[in-house]
Amino acid sequence: MLIERRSGRRLMNQINVVPYIDVMLVLLVIFMVTAPLVNPGQVDLPSVGKSSQAAVAPMEVIVRADESIWLRDRSSTGDEVRMDRARLVQAIRDKQQKDPQQAVVIAADKNVRYEAVLNVMDMLQQNQVSKVGLLAKPR
Repeated sequence: MLIERRSGRRLMNQINVVPYIDVMLVLLVIFMVTAPLVNPGQVDLPSVGKSSQAAVAPMEVIVRADESIWLRDRSSTGDEVRMDRARLVQAIRDKQQKDPQQAVVIAADKNVRYEAVLNVMDMLQQNQVSKVGLLAKPR
């Protein structure tokens, strides 16, 4: 009877890490060569002179539950004045011609229909009123 002889090899239960080390060294060389060629990003930081100016209080366009429109200018008296749409646009444009940095915020009662708020915002944007936003009360 012929008995087959197995070769002298045994099963190997370890991972050969030599190819992984070779790949890592190649990647290391690539990064070392390309790193000096990459320009770092520049961040444009604000200067002290620009940020020291006091912020201008915004004008508030208030839409009440009955959809009446009121204007409050916090930079002057802070009183609320009831206005129609034409007078509102004219008053805001006059104020922004004097101070173009002054923002306009729309504060609406929570019972006002969303469409009424959008109509006021659309009216202001159509009349080239810049810096229009919505005012919300934090919870």
